[in-house]
Amino acid sequence: MKDAGSVFGRKSNRRKFLKNGMLAAGAATMGAGLLPRLSAFDREDDGGPITKGDIAILTFLSALEQVEADLWIQYAELGGATNQGLSPIDLELNGQKIKTGLAPNYVTALQVLDGDMPQYIVDNTDDEISHHRFLNNYLASKGARTIDLSSFAILPPSQATGVPQTGRLTNLKQLTVDTSWWTRYRSDSKNPDFGDTFENAVPDLAKGQHPAIPLNDNDLKLNPDGTIPNHLQAIANTAGFHFGFIEQGGTSLYPTLALKVTNLEVLRILLSIGPSETMHFQVWHDKAANAPNITDGALTFPDLNSGTDPNNGSTGPAVADEFQTNLIMPEPTVFLNPKLGPVSIIRPTAEPNGGATAAVKSFVDDGLFIDPATNRNTGIVAVLFRLAEEADEARRGRED
Repeated sequence: MKDAGSVFGRKSNRRKFLKNGMLAAGAATMGAGLLPRLSAFDREDDGGPITKGDIAILTFLSALEQVEADLWIQYAELGGATNQGLSPIDLELNGQKIKTGLAPNYVTALQVLDGDMPQYIVDNTDDEISHHRFLNNYLASKGARTIDLSSFAILPPSQATGVPQTGRLTNLKQLTVDTSWWTRYRSDSKNPDFGDTFENAVPDLAKGQHPAIPLNDNDLKLNPDGTIPNHLQAIANTAGFHFGFIEQGGTSLYPTLALKVTNLEVLRILLSIGPSETMHFQVWHDKAANAPNITDGALTFPDLNSGTDPNNGSTGPAVADEFQTNLIMPEPTVFLNPKLGPVSIIRPTAEPNGGATAAVKSFVDDGLFIDPATNRNTGIVAVLFRLAEEADEARRGRED
């Protein structure tokens, strides 16, 4: 690693850095102009140079946080809190207030999982918006181009009354949700970084396509006696498990990419944002555990405390260890070398399963970018994969 400030210490080096295109990552999808430079660009940095790889990592993370902000905004619009006591709901995007809790019956179904679900949804949404905004601001402060994927916001949102009919980046209406994160964090002998695979907690969610938000007002109707119909509860249950799926991705992604960072300030950013994603995951892991055992057509949410494996019907203590709902702390398992013994860890943190490309693939497999008009992914997928490949190619200490 070079001495502090060796790359950005002189104006000629900054010009050369920009001229060589080290900050360009898909200009067609970036912000049209640079934000005003901040003083951070010119100050001495004791963490070594900011490399092309560092910029690629930050750019990818900003892009993925914009995707997450988009999907969380949809959850907040329909199921977010409207009142949190004396503390006001101040959820905003680009200075515009976001309306929340527009589907009260959906809110009620979410509260079956936990009474605080609407508040946590709003808070998670606020966090993801802040992550994208901060990362873009930081990129601009270093003279790099910011990223804006809004040109791909063409997917229709829920048709429920009150939802702004503006195009979205993500589709929450036909998801195929991988719930293997549930058993992965409960295993005491397997680790995905060693190539191990894991069973789904809700096998039916991993098959077919399922809505995690009400499609329209028809999905929000209650039973004649005022109770929640299984269909609406299944939508809320799907959302609950989808929350955990989304946030476990960030939980693994930030430490995986941190291993590739050269500049210490950039490393500090990843090590500071990453744990907030883990906090989200822990909350949603706990709340998904409260999803009631119901059936809606071909979709069944099993009783995970029954001692029966919902995948194959096996029973016994080992099954309880994998599925019991209150076992939400990461079970110690093998790491680096099995001879070292089990340890409680984030998993995965190796590139094949926890890197940028793996994160994009998981989102694509989830169905987040399917255009219902064509049943094909939108153009955002190609852009995200390109940004992910550039981030995964980063290597600590390599400047070119």
